Amino acid sequence: MTYADDRKPARSRLRVGLATVLFIIYLAFVMWVTLSPTLDGIGVNSIAERVLNGLHRIGVPDSFGYMELEFVANIGMFIPLGFLLGLALPGWGWWLALLILPAYSGLIEWTQGEFLGDRVSDIRDVVSNSIGAWIGTIIAAFIRAMVHARDRRVLARARWDDEHRGSRARRRDPDPTAVIDNYSAQNGTPTAPTRTFPY
Repeated sequence: MTYADDRKPARSRLRVGLATVLFIIYLAFVMWVTLSPTLDGIGVNSIAERVLNGLHRIGVPDSFGYMELEFVANIGMFIPLGFLLGLALPGWGWWLALLILPAYSGLIEWTQGEFLGDRVSDIRDVVSNSIGAWIGTIIAAFIRAMVHARDRRVLARARWDDEHRGSRARRRDPDPTAVIDNYSAQNGTPTAPTRTFPY
C-alpha cells in the first residue's frame, strides 16, 4: 500500500501549460506596446488623455497627470507578467521571476533609448515595471502555496483513511499464525498448526 507521505502533491501540468501559453501571448502584447516606434501608432496617447479626463471628472486631483498615469499603468502592465511567469516556472523557481522581469524591463528601456528615436528611455519605467512584476509574482507564489497546502491536507487525509481501513480489516480477519503463537505462549508448549482433511 502506498501512503500519502510516500507521495508528494503532483505538479499540475494543466496549470503550467496554460500559464506558459498565456505568458507568451501577453509577453508579445507587452513587446508590441513597449517596442513600437511611436505610441501614436497604437493610440496610447489618445487613450491616456481619455483616461485622465475621466479620472479628473470623478474627483482625482488635476496634479495627477500623464507622468503619474504612466507610472501606474506600467505597474499594472507587468502584474500579469509576474503572475503568469510565477505560475509557469517549476517548483520553487518562481522567485526567478523577481529577477528576470526587472532585467527584461531594463532591456526594453535600453532598446528604446538606443534604437527607437521617438521613444524615451526612463529609469522610472524600470522601477514601475519591477514593482508590478514583483506584485504579480508574489500573488502567484501565495496561490501556489495555498494549493500545495490543500494538496498536502488531501494526501494526509488519504493516509489516515488508508491506515484506519487497514486496522479495521485486521481486526475482522486476524492472522491465524498469530493466534497459534499466542496459544503456545499461554500453554508453555509449542503447538504446531494442525491441518484437517476431509473424510
